[in-house]
Amino acid sequence: MAAAAEGRRAHSRAQPREGEAMENDSTLGRLAAVANTENMEDVFKGEKILEVKTEGVQTKPQEPLPPAGSHSVPAFYLPRGRPQGAVDVDAVIARIKETFSQFPLRRATMEDMGRVAKACGCPLYWKAPLFYRAGGVCMDSVSVNRFVHMWRNVLHTCHDDAARFVHLLSTHGGNYLVQEDFFPFLQDVLKTHPGLAFLNQPYTFSNWYIMTVIQRIFYTVNRSWSGRITCAELRRSTFLQNVALLEEEPDINRFTEFFSYEHFHVIFWKFRELDTDHDMLIDPRDLARHNDHAISTKMIKRVFSGAVTRGRKVQKERKIGYADFVWFLISEEDKKTPTSIEYWFRCMDLDGDGVLSMFELEYFYDEQCQRLDSMAIEALPFKDYFCQMLDLVKPQREGKITLHDLKRCKLANVFFDTFFNIKKYLDHEQKEQASLLRENESDGPQLSDWEKYAAEEYDILVAEEAAGEPWEGGYEAELSPVDQKLSALRSPLAQRPFFEAPSALGPLDLYESGGDDLPPS
Repeated sequence: MAAAAEGRRAHSRAQPREGEAMENDSTLGRLAAVANTENMEDVFKGEKILEVKTEGVQTKPQEPLPPAGSHSVPAFYLPRGRPQGAVDVDAVIARIKETFSQFPLRRATMEDMGRVAKACGCPLYWKAPLFYRAGGVCMDSVSVNRFVHMWRNVLHTCHDDAARFVHLLSTHGGNYLVQEDFFPFLQDVLKTHPGLAFLNQPYTFSNWYIMTVIQRIFYTVNRSWSGRITCAELRRSTFLQNVALLEEEPDINRFTEFFSYEHFHVIFWKFRELDTDHDMLIDPRDLARHNDHAISTKMIKRVFSGAVTRGRKVQKERKIGYADFVWFLISEEDKKTPTSIEYWFRCMDLDGDGVLSMFELEYFYDEQCQRLDSMAIEALPFKDYFCQMLDLVKPQREGKITLHDLKRCKLANVFFDTFFNIKKYLDHEQKEQASLLRENESDGPQLSDWEKYAAEEYDILVAEEAAGEPWEGGYEAELSPVDQKLSALRSPLAQRPFFEAPSALGPLDLYESGGDDLPPS
């Protein structure tokens, strides 16, 4: 009896009341109706759009969609610069037309383009790019209509100086510059800058000066090592500021980053000293003589391995040309710059994995130990020195040194010299680490290692020439130092035409791209 009563009570609890059943059926019906509507997308978005009530169902009002042509996300990729407000194009064009009206037949020659550049609001030494972009390549002068059409298009499509400079120089229509694009621009600088007037005479090495400047531009500006300078790289550099200052400073040697003649003088004659057969190519044996064989033979081999050199000639004939030597010499004499750190990191990274392992460091240190033994100097065991280098660099990953670690370290030059430059290694050993850090942290502007080296070497060259040192088998003490060098080049080799610029390096796959200091992936 008790069991039967309990069963009846459970059955009554399981059965809903009549009102509740009707309400539940109504609610389910309304939900099913909503599920069949076009607003099902909003349901799956997790938004609370329905509120079930006994009197009915309420839905969230649907917001109107934006027009198809509106941009809800602002543009962030602007290779030709971000528009900085409305440019009064008509006023600029009016100034240009007024300037052209002062020329015969309203046509401007190359000599007139300095005034036209100023009317455009550009630095003086933009005159050659402006002239050639307006059609001056094929004609001795350009008409006002042709120039106005060109410059109006530039103002509408290029929104900052970097984009305009790239557009004017580029000969292939892309948003980047290759080495050949700089040649006409630098020819005009060499021809018209007062600090380079002595190079505008027969039998000079003006083309070699231009080649040197081009290499220095790419060494400093082309942070991606791609062989193509982009607008973004140009904006991050000081190159355009240097170009703007050319018209204000008559001493070309004040532009130590790109245009210095003294720096070119040092680089070129260091190359000539090593190029004993005067074929303008250097093999490993020639390069090993640099700084009295200070660099290890293993590192010399790595320089010729293709890790930091251009073209197929290096791999086939194991020789490098003048352009590659410019990169080598600047990297060797100043190992603190981002490009030089990348240069030597690529050489030491034998397997190309973006990390300097213990094996790779020992590979280079072994030869240093042998050279120290030959000088009767006791070398530390590798494990002890490896621990010292880890304390010096403080890598983020234990036992593995990356490019980012070396760029963050303020003594990257000490690290590199330890493994492949015996002379500089011994110089560093005579100094305490604290004194080396103080040298790097000096307040105020200071000369870079490269600038110090170039100044010292240039003074030595000038002193040797002034003292009447024999040159090419004779004495030329009666000539000035510059004239001595010019006369030395009055030979068939000196009249050799400007050679084709080498092809670009491959992009850094494992290393950083652009200017960001990121660790290799």
